[in-house]
Amino acid sequence: MRSGETLFQENSQSALKSGSQSLAAQFATVRSLVGNITSVVLGKEDVARSCVIALLAGEHLLLEDLPGVGKTLMGKALARSVSGEFRRIQFTPDLLPSDIVGSSIFAASTREFEFKPGPIFSNFVLADEVNRAPPRTQSALLEAMSDRQVSVDGISHPLRLPFMVIATQNPFEFEGTYVLPESQLDRFLLRISMGYPDREFEEAILNSHRLGEPVDQLKPICDSQQIVAMQASVREVQVDPSISDYILRIVHATRNSKDLAFGVSTRGVLLWYRATQAAAFADGRDYAIPDDARNLAVSICAHRVQTRGFMHGNQRGEVEEIIRRIVNQTPLPR
Repeated sequence: MRSGETLFQENSQSALKSGSQSLAAQFATVRSLVGNITSVVLGKEDVARSCVIALLAGEHLLLEDLPGVGKTLMGKALARSVSGEFRRIQFTPDLLPSDIVGSSIFAASTREFEFKPGPIFSNFVLADEVNRAPPRTQSALLEAMSDRQVSVDGISHPLRLPFMVIATQNPFEFEGTYVLPESQLDRFLLRISMGYPDREFEEAILNSHRLGEPVDQLKPICDSQQIVAMQASVREVQVDPSISDYILRIVHATRNSKDLAFGVSTRGVLLWYRATQAAAFADGRDYAIPDDARNLAVSICAHRVQTRGFMHGNQRGEVEEIIRRIVNQTPLPR
């Protein structure tokens, strides 16, 4: 059985051989993706750009904020901007792992068990309010997010590419929520917030929603093969060793900080490197600059560390301030 990484390489080579876009055309497509998203999620260009960075890096996204500020809308807009298969899973306390990955069902016609894939077998999976399901159900996402495959009854089933989990969650202190396990948080490339819109944009939102939901009329900008080809191009973005050293200095500072119980994992280092490449690509460059890494530090690191003490779930503001302090104390490469 082919691994998720092998499948990615095969799809990348296939996309490139089939005559993918030039680098300049890919940069233009990225700009169009951001513009397409912000045509329905008004006033949130920075958030839209972060979402596209996660997509270009081939990784997953966690949107955490108050209910009703557009998290689900952002996830839908990103998924609908690419002509791939999109499925939404509403996480609830009674959701079972098999409701996500699928299960083997006995077929009377063949007198054998047949695997019926669940909604995880899509290009874009919107895990809505992911922290309203218990940890056992949340764990159904782990193998899919890490290895791009699902194992059921001892058989591994590769997922289609591109594959991206866009999860939304309400703050930990809200009613009926569970804390996401550290191992699952570590699989999300970025954790970002929507925030309330400015008054002028909120007025525009009122006007744009008079006749229905604008995201339902959103047209795709590109197809799945183009995304896979762009993800392959992102891996070719040049990152100077001084930038890699800068990332490592910050990561090791989190591990040695007296304010943190543990620091950023090795997976976090690898994902930060890939996100830096994707950020450069999103800005229309085939090389990274130090600010590409610096600007991602909080959204990359904050959900991968933990403060000392017992209130682990309700610590986001404190953790982000610690990360900012470490970043400010770490000189940028010259």
